[in-house]
Amino acid sequence: MFRTALRTLRSHRLRFAMPALAVVLGVAFVTGSLLYGDSVRAAVNRARSNSQPDASVSITADPAAPHRLDDTLLRRLRALPSAAAARGVVEGRSFLVGSDGTLVGDLNQAAGVNYVPDGSGKDIRYPLAGGRGPRGAAEIAVDRRTAERAGYRVGARVRIVVAGTALDARLVGVFTAHDSRVDSGGTLTAFDTATAQRHFAPAPKGYSAITLTAAEGTSDAQLAQRAQTSLPSGLRAVTRAELESGAAPAGDADKLTTLLLSFAGIALFVSTFLVANTFTMLSAARAREHALLRAIGATTNYVMRMVLTEAAVVGTAASAIGYGLGVGVAHLLGGLFDAAGAGNATVPALSAEPLLAAFAVGIGVTVLAAYLPARRAAAVPPVAALRTVQPSTAASLRRRNAIGLITTACGALLIAAAVGEPDLLFGAAPLLLVGLIVLTPLLALGLTGLLRSPLTRLAGVRGKLAVENARRNPRRTAATATTLMVGLAMVTAVTVAVTSVNRFDEREADRSMASDLRITAVDFGEVGQGTAARVARLADAEAVTSVIPTYFDLAGKTPLSVTAVDPAAVERAASLTVREGSLDRLDRGIAVTEELAAAHGWRLGSRVTGSFTSASGRTPDTRASLPVVAIYDGPEELTPALVSERALPRPAGAEGRPSIGSVLVKAAPGRTAALQEEIRRALDNPALLVQDRADARAAATARTAPFLNIMYAMLSVTVLIGALGVVNTMSMAVFERVREIGLLRAIGLDRGGIGSVLRLESVTISLFGSALGVVAGTAIGAAAVLGQEAVPLVIPWDRTALFFLASAAIGVLASLWPGRQAARIPMLEAIGADTE
Repeated sequence: MFRTALRTLRSHRLRFAMPALAVVLGVAFVTGSLLYGDSVRAAVNRARSNSQPDASVSITADPAAPHRLDDTLLRRLRALPSAAAARGVVEGRSFLVGSDGTLVGDLNQAAGVNYVPDGSGKDIRYPLAGGRGPRGAAEIAVDRRTAERAGYRVGARVRIVVAGTALDARLVGVFTAHDSRVDSGGTLTAFDTATAQRHFAPAPKGYSAITLTAAEGTSDAQLAQRAQTSLPSGLRAVTRAELESGAAPAGDADKLTTLLLSFAGIALFVSTFLVANTFTMLSAARAREHALLRAIGATTNYVMRMVLTEAAVVGTAASAIGYGLGVGVAHLLGGLFDAAGAGNATVPALSAEPLLAAFAVGIGVTVLAAYLPARRAAAVPPVAALRTVQPSTAASLRRRNAIGLITTACGALLIAAAVGEPDLLFGAAPLLLVGLIVLTPLLALGLTGLLRSPLTRLAGVRGKLAVENARRNPRRTAATATTLMVGLAMVTAVTVAVTSVNRFDEREADRSMASDLRITAVDFGEVGQGTAARVARLADAEAVTSVIPTYFDLAGKTPLSVTAVDPAAVERAASLTVREGSLDRLDRGIAVTEELAAAHGWRLGSRVTGSFTSASGRTPDTRASLPVVAIYDGPEELTPALVSERALPRPAGAEGRPSIGSVLVKAAPGRTAALQEEIRRALDNPALLVQDRADARAAATARTAPFLNIMYAMLSVTVLIGALGVVNTMSMAVFERVREIGLLRAIGLDRGGIGSVLRLESVTISLFGSALGVVAGTAIGAAAVLGQEAVPLVIPWDRTALFFLASAAIGVLASLWPGRQAARIPMLEAIGADTE
């Protein structure tokens, strides 16, 4: 049986090429996702383990603790007999500007640290690869990978951004960093301890943490226990093992791997239709062969096992090739997402789990897809050796249509219900697609029938032949169109959702622009404390105010969201409408919106008593009683209450700094564009965005562009498999229709006409699949959008038209090779050929 299966595969190797390629792509996607995720996790875990070689115990402070980590505590811990060394750690957010003027690396992982030299001037945590450690406020050192990416060498003048302010510094050293932030694509900038404390310390001359190194003969647990006894309440000694076990090993890598595997699953799901269609067509073509096997004594189980063996061999070969290709996919994913720090995560050439998954998935999908065709092949009776085809029964198609109608209806009802319950969409979308897949043969007969008249008028008899060929076997047409339908449904659903969200973001951006210009920080950045003052000095700036969102804790009530502004500038900068009172007295009071005043029963002169909440989340002991000095209306960014920025508490240290949300700028008439450029030059800070209304709209929609591009990249594999399905069907149709092609040639249809028929048939199937996909995807995307409050539904008609054009192009391209094969068949040989 195995030898028979191998002979069959050799004789029909071209026919198995397309389904094998589809499985190869799916297996490569699965393997690449697993290998990439494993490599990132290994790199991050390795960096975490090596990042603090001298840390046996870490002392951390509760944010609400009255005690802080300072030099007094550091000296006390250093004096412990069981501690060989103690180190004060200061860390915070710090960006490095590259030689091209842009920020370097993943901003979420950009950190500033303190460099702690020993007697020889070296820091055990950051071994120098060149230069020396920083010794003053104007000196820094960076990790080697960051220096390479930024294009800097030791001695270069560099620009850094700390606490929202751009500063110049001299790069005096480059070090090697085994740090998970660097291995996740971030940057590490080292300052001397005094400078780091000014930038990042929660309190003057304080530390973010203190680490201890265990003396020889002392375990980490023993050191932690002894250190804890000397710590005041609110401080805790934690061993290195406890810190590592409590840290998520690589949460982002796990999420990304799961996302990639979900797309790989979609690709493999589509591959099953291509494989099943191939084995179905081959079973029909080999009906006489199977009948002859039955006639000479083969049992139904023998025929079925032989077909499944063929599928298993195809799956095994595809799995082996797919695994090898998956290693390359893993490297490609590393370059695409750069989550491993510019190639620091090494992708292994051989890994047990991905290898087993590759063969399990590849063989499993292929055998599963071939199961029903194998059963049909086994059901061929011996008498069929006298026939050439084994037609499907009408009853079977009727049952399928009934099941498809019921499933599609249930899916459509769930899609409608998902508008009110978005969680239902996760079950409704697959159910709708499965229903359409089952119902596709019936839809194929109806929709392709509609094309008969226009194609006949357009291409004459060739158009009619193309439509009738597509209608001849609705199961085959359905299976071919399904491979395109699923991919385009997903693409369309994502496009509808993203386009609608973009429209919502544009409206919100317009609504949130309270002034001519707005200065905001990049993601994970902040606006510097002196930004508004520097902008106010520019000649074309008429009014400038910082916008500081904070909270005012009311006694026994829900904290009140307030915005701190410059009382002298806010009314002009943001065009507020004052209904009662005046903002001139905001230095000594609070302004509230009409809605808030009505809700609390406040009037002019009413006193609002409470405490401001600092940036650290702590509420100072001092309380304030502020009179209502104005009742106003204004943009959402400046509601529901305003106070003076001078009324906010000013704790010393980085932890208590007010967090500026934005800076609003009113330009002199006709000078908005000029002022925008002046501000950019004056601040010279790539971590700050200076936006007018058009920029704000563009920035709002730009957030979704990377997501959409990644979705398209992932789903393109599914669409590619769908295109392979069309190529496969048309190629095998040529082999089935050798005699038919010969007869058409004999009655006057030339080679070009044969190719034209195949092209029209291929385009018909492709457009049919794309139509189903676009309709289903639009319904799914619309349900997702309508389930979100205030998000308008936007159908991207331009992209929908592009999808149809792309489908037509796929149809034309898919017919080129089959058309050439058909044109090469000698006419006399074709007329005398059997139907196989």
